[in-house]
Amino acid sequence: MTDDRLVVLNKDEDSISIVDPDSGETVERVETDFNPHEVEIGPDSEEVYVTCSLGGSLLVLDSDTWEITQRFEHERFDFPHGLALRESADELWLASTYSSRVFVFDVDGEGVELLSVFPTFQDKSHMVAFTPDEETAFVANIGSDNVTAIDADEREIVGDVPVGEGPEGIEVHPDGGLLVANQDDSRLTVVDPETFEEEGQALLGETPIRVVSSPDGRHVFVPNREGNDVSVIDTRHERDEDIRPWEIARIPVGIWPGGTTFEPSGNRAFVANNKTNDVSVLDAGEWVEIERYDVGLHPDGIAYLSR
Repeated sequence: MTDDRLVVLNKDEDSISIVDPDSGETVERVETDFNPHEVEIGPDSEEVYVTCSLGGSLLVLDSDTWEITQRFEHERFDFPHGLALRESADELWLASTYSSRVFVFDVDGEGVELLSVFPTFQDKSHMVAFTPDEETAFVANIGSDNVTAIDADEREIVGDVPVGEGPEGIEVHPDGGLLVANQDDSRLTVVDPETFEEEGQALLGETPIRVVSSPDGRHVFVPNREGNDVSVIDTRHERDEDIRPWEIARIPVGIWPGGTTFEPSGNRAFVANNKTNDVSVLDAGEWVEIERYDVGLHPDGIAYLSR
């Protein structure tokens, strides 16, 4: 047994379920502001950051006591949503969807301190991801069908990259490139993160909304919200004498899967099912669901806290 925890955000209950990942027991329940959406674990796993999208706030929680230690609000917060940690600079980046702005926070110390705010000039900037060297940030813009590339040090936009329809899930894979899940055309767009050129597409399930790599980087899991399953992407699949990311399996889960996370070993993955109010536990080697954990109402954001 470990002291690790799953952090599961229950959007329609305004709460967080703190779950033992081995037993499935909810060991703590934390009340939050309205509509907690996305979660990120701090650099030393001592703090947890949560966006409350309809509550207009960013919460900082102590991962030992599970007390809310800071509540950050801002006049430009309009559905604060996606979070990404830039560990090399001790920064937390946040995308505010309807104001289409990026917020950068200093997390070197207790709590968060706002460093800068800037617009993407796009429509519905929703999720954030960094290149492995953390020099470039990419922001998925649902309403503009593109991804904004940002020089992370200078906070300057260096490009707007066309992708598919309704991009939301986003990740920069060390081998596979920039991977973008497009909700409205059910495709994965693969982009070279340096040239911004499209390198290919792969079919996914219905309404894909996240892109999450396994710890070893070989596979990527994409939950398909209206397909009630998870696409398994082989990042080094050989097709037509070319190596490219490609869907090789789908794993049935609960209704409306959303947030997805892996344990550090990569043996298991956990998927929050919005409409069945539970978390699917997946065998990440056999690509099957092995059990379910009950949580709160409409779980979505999820993270694995290792300590």
